[in-house]
Order: sequence, then structure tokens, then C-alpha cells
Amino acid sequence: MQRRTSYQEQTIEQTLINLYKLQTIDSKIDDIHRLRGDSPLRIKDLEDELTGLKTREKKLKDEIQTLEKQIKDHELKIQVAEDEIKKLTERLNTVRNNREYSAITKSIEYQEVDKQLAERRIKTFTENLQHNNQLLQETTKAIEEKEKELKDTKKELEEIQKETEKEEKKLLKLREKIVKEIDERWLKGYLRIRNAMKNGLAIVPIEREACGGCFNKIPPQRRIEVASHKKIISCEFCGRILVDDTIVEKVKEELNL
Repeated sequence: MQRRTSYQEQTIEQTLINLYKLQTIDSKIDDIHRLRGDSPLRIKDLEDELTGLKTREKKLKDEIQTLEKQIKDHELKIQVAEDEIKKLTERLNTVRNNREYSAITKSIEYQEVDKQLAERRIKTFTENLQHNNQLLQETTKAIEEKEKELKDTKKELEEIQKETEKEEKKLLKLREKIVKEIDERWLKGYLRIRNAMKNGLAIVPIEREACGGCFNKIPPQRRIEVASHKKIISCEFCGRILVDDTIVEKVKEELNL
């Protein structure tokens, strides 16, 4: 009940001051986040890219290992075929009839076919092996480059976070204190407008007789109403809450940011 009473006793001017304080703090926190930029997202993207590249690298290494085994297996087949051809050729010198000669000749031809088939396959496997080795070199190089970029990006983000961490903690603590001083309905209204704006500005000063958010001219009578601090006035064009120089100066003085 005590908090509700303080809200009821709070003037519109004080509400505007508190709301503009909150806006000022939130804008400074936004600036810190913008300073960090897209580094967190870039780090996530780089980590995902590295996972994909390392998966590809492992697959290429497995394929290379398989191709090398296939080449060895077919080299062994060629050796076996050549040994068999040599034995069969020697047997031709001892044949006793044409039928036996023809059978041995046929066997030699089969071995020659097997040998030629194995040689063709070795040629294909070797070409694939060379291609995969080239891809592996490119992938390994890409991994090294991405790992360096990831390391540099993380270092850059850590440095920015280190520089801004203390300031952000201070701002968040101050924000928490100010939020407690704002009536819930005004706080909800502020957050609703802020979330609807790309630049996060829910409360803006009148600058050169125009809204500091959408830059549309504010009619004289409306500027007088804003300066009176008797009620909350919104820009009729963008819906942002308007404050005058008096509120801006008081907030600057009180926050000393």
C-alpha cells in the first residue's frame, strides 16, 4: 500500500523525469550492446561453420583411407594375376594336346582381363584420391582460417565486454532502482512503445519544434501542453512520449551520465 500511495502522490513532472531517466539509461545500455555489435552472432556462425568443416574433413579422411585401401587391394589383384599368368605361360611349354593348350590360353586371357579391370579401377581410385586430397587441403586451410577468425572475434568481444562490463552493471543497477519508482501502467506503456520502435526510443525531447523521434513538427499548442508537465503527451505521428528541455536538463543533472 505504501508504494501505491507514493505513485498517487507523484506528480506528472516526476513521472516524466523518471520515464526519461529510464529511457536515457536504456539508450546507454543499447549503445553498449551496439558496441559489441554482431560479434556474439558471428561467433555462433563461425562455430557452426567449423563444425561443418570438421565433419567434412573427417569424411574426406575416411574416403581417402578407403581409396588407399582399394588401390592396395587392386594392386594385390594385379600381382596375383601376373603371378598366375606367369605360371600358366610356363605350363604352355608342357601341354600335351590342343585342348589343354586352349584351356590354359583361356585362363591366361581371364587373368589379363582381371588385371586390366584392376588397372582401370586403380586409375579411377587414384583420380578420386587426388581430388579428395586436394579437397582435404582446401578444407584444412579453411578450418585454420576459421579458427583464427573465431579466436580473433572472441578476443575482440572479450576486450569490449571487459571495457563495458563495469559500466553496464552500474547502469543496470540504476535502472532497477528507477523502475521501482515508476507506476506499473506507465512502465508497461513505456516498454510497449520502446519495443515497437527500431531504435528503442519511447520518450524523446522536442527538438527545433519537432518530435525527436519521427522529426514531424509539433503544433505550438501541443508544445505548450508538453512544457506544462500537467499530463503525458504523445507525438500524434509516431506515438512516442514527448518531453521538453526542462525535463531533459533535470535528468542530465540528476543522472550525471
